[in-house]
Amino acid sequence: MPRFSIIVPSHGVAGRLSQALDSVLGQSFGDLELIPVCDAPDAPAAAVAAGYAERDSRVTPVNSPPSDGLSGARNAGMQAATGAYVLFLDGDDLLLPGALAALDARLTETAGVDVLHVEHERTPWWEGEPSNPAAPLLAGAPKGAFAPDAFCELTGVQLPAWSAAYRRTFLTERQLSFPDSHFTDLGWGGLTTIAAERIAVLRRVVVRHRLRRQGSRLNLPGAHQHALLDQVELVLTRAAGSGLSAERTRALFEQLFTHVLKTASRPERLSSGRRAFFRRAGRLYRRHRPAGYRVPGGSLGLQHRLLAAGAYTAFRALRGANQAAARAAEGVPRPRMLRTRLRYARDLRRPLDPNLAVYCAYWGRGYACNPAAIHAKARELAPHIRSVFLVEADQAHAMPKDVDHAVIGSRRSWELLARATYLVNNANFAEGVVKRPGSVHVQTQHGTPLKTMGVDQSTYPVVAAQSGSFTKLLGRVDRWEFNLSSNRHSTQMWERAFPGAYEHLEYGYPRNDVYYTATADDVTRIRHRLGVPEGKTALLYAPTHRDHHTGFEAGLDLEAFCEAAGEDVVVLLRAHYFYDRGRARSSGRIIDVTAHRSSEDVCLAADALVTDYSSIMFDYANLDRPIVVYADDWEVYRETRGVYFDLMTEPPGPVARTPEELARLFRDGSYAGPEAKALRAAFRERFCQFDDGLAAERVVRRVLLGEPPEAIPPVIPLAERIPAPAAATLVRS
Repeated sequence: MPRFSIIVPSHGVAGRLSQALDSVLGQSFGDLELIPVCDAPDAPAAAVAAGYAERDSRVTPVNSPPSDGLSGARNAGMQAATGAYVLFLDGDDLLLPGALAALDARLTETAGVDVLHVEHERTPWWEGEPSNPAAPLLAGAPKGAFAPDAFCELTGVQLPAWSAAYRRTFLTERQLSFPDSHFTDLGWGGLTTIAAERIAVLRRVVVRHRLRRQGSRLNLPGAHQHALLDQVELVLTRAAGSGLSAERTRALFEQLFTHVLKTASRPERLSSGRRAFFRRAGRLYRRHRPAGYRVPGGSLGLQHRLLAAGAYTAFRALRGANQAAARAAEGVPRPRMLRTRLRYARDLRRPLDPNLAVYCAYWGRGYACNPAAIHAKARELAPHIRSVFLVEADQAHAMPKDVDHAVIGSRRSWELLARATYLVNNANFAEGVVKRPGSVHVQTQHGTPLKTMGVDQSTYPVVAAQSGSFTKLLGRVDRWEFNLSSNRHSTQMWERAFPGAYEHLEYGYPRNDVYYTATADDVTRIRHRLGVPEGKTALLYAPTHRDHHTGFEAGLDLEAFCEAAGEDVVVLLRAHYFYDRGRARSSGRIIDVTAHRSSEDVCLAADALVTDYSSIMFDYANLDRPIVVYADDWEVYRETRGVYFDLMTEPPGPVARTPEELARLFRDGSYAGPEAKALRAAFRERFCQFDDGLAAERVVRRVLLGEPPEAIPPVIPLAERIPAPAAATLVRS
């Protein structure tokens, strides 16, 4: 029997679940079983949990349907638990290093306690200092094990379920389980403390609770707020039949109604039924008020008296005016010129145009990427939608002749942004763009994340210093209705990097559709346009941007590489778009395609890809052509930029660490051998999950045509997809 069973519900936190599980399995004290609770075998978190179970026999995932809620998930975990003590951990929280060793030592010292309460750290999701709310309460507890009567203020209702360890036989003997519905921690804490005979405390932070950007679901308005009274009634009724001392009853009553009054005094939480909530709370107050109970002094005491009297009108008059939430000023439109600013403000008062869509890609670099692919499909499937692309002035000349466009910052661009119903971007629109009610913002992204993104960059100083204000970034995230994803990995990482209330569309990347729709003639035409000599093997070399470099560095002597790799090799050099200056650096067998507008064209033209850590590898994998990773500075990149997984252990093909190793892979043909093919197959299985040639159609049907999710074309299985042919295949044919 393991010492500890750690139960980790995972609903809605698949993106951070691995961090929670790692924090448990990385403990120095290893006598444990870890029980992730997933919604269903095919849920996003289930794949994460299954991976851990394959690698570590201590991990035993179980399932609990979302309809059973948090209480059902925890109860399902308890049914599977076999450990001496049970702990709970939210799927986006962390068990701090050394926590289990400290718990084991304290439990040995206080042998046989039913409940061991511990401290926890509440960490703001972004800015602000962490707090330890349990510390002041636990500081007053006796030093050893004690009966609950010895410290009546510790009622259990002030602490979350994951701020304690519970003796499993105590839970089963007393038939304790989490009460259904919301506020289950309050009910659980009260019931377990009422039932406990011996408890103790550990004055050490064990759990780091990471506050969510959206706040606690329990603070949101809705009918679920009435469930608070269900939990209060359950605990008080159990207490009444348990023969608690007068002092314990008083403390429990007062702490429970502190919760009740907190909700009653915040009308924004009770969107309906405020008077009914107040009246029921008053009845519970009068029924369970301990004999001789003295109300607190001051304003809180007055609230107690009004609740006891059922005086809702007086209570509302006392509290209502002071509870209006301070609203953060919405993004102020900041067009540069005063006249344009005034016109934009005027246009914001005009109705939205239901048939207007505005697109932008790479901060106005032109007609490219996912926005361009969606734009093209919209002209086919939704011709009634008027589409306009926003571009920087120096890129307007490169726009296709048949694509309507406006220059960013112009009077027309601000009018379009004010009145468009649909706004599609693979980066973000300007800071001053106001999110209007009824408008639909689609964030398409522009790659699968290997490197850290969004707020995950904050712990990497080199990147954070160049990223600007993360607070402003998240203000832009709040404008999104939809966020595109090409694989489940991306979905989970976007959830971490860009916390928000948007909906994930696991539809694939529209720009990658062409990898399944392009023909042999298309490939031949593109190679001719790029200047690839007939019969040559074209290797696309696409190094990523390095935040610790001040300019573009190829990282490889390409001329020397060509000589060493073989006489039939030419290199298509595509630097990161940050280094696109509109001029080519071609020479000899090096063809510079950095300025070419379409990365998809360049990929179609290439017979193989050589890259370091660029996200182009995930897109190119759709073509099922050889990929080689040139990782001469992986350790430096990983430490300065941060990554979401270890590319060296899960690469899309062979890994070379030196120029000599790289050249040898191409000389001996192993870059395309059986081992390389096996690595690529596993990589494609994970990262080409939703890219099947129909992504743009799915987006247009769901967003612009408003079709329901069940009407959207399903994803074609990977085994049934046929990628565009490579030039080498065409020659053999």
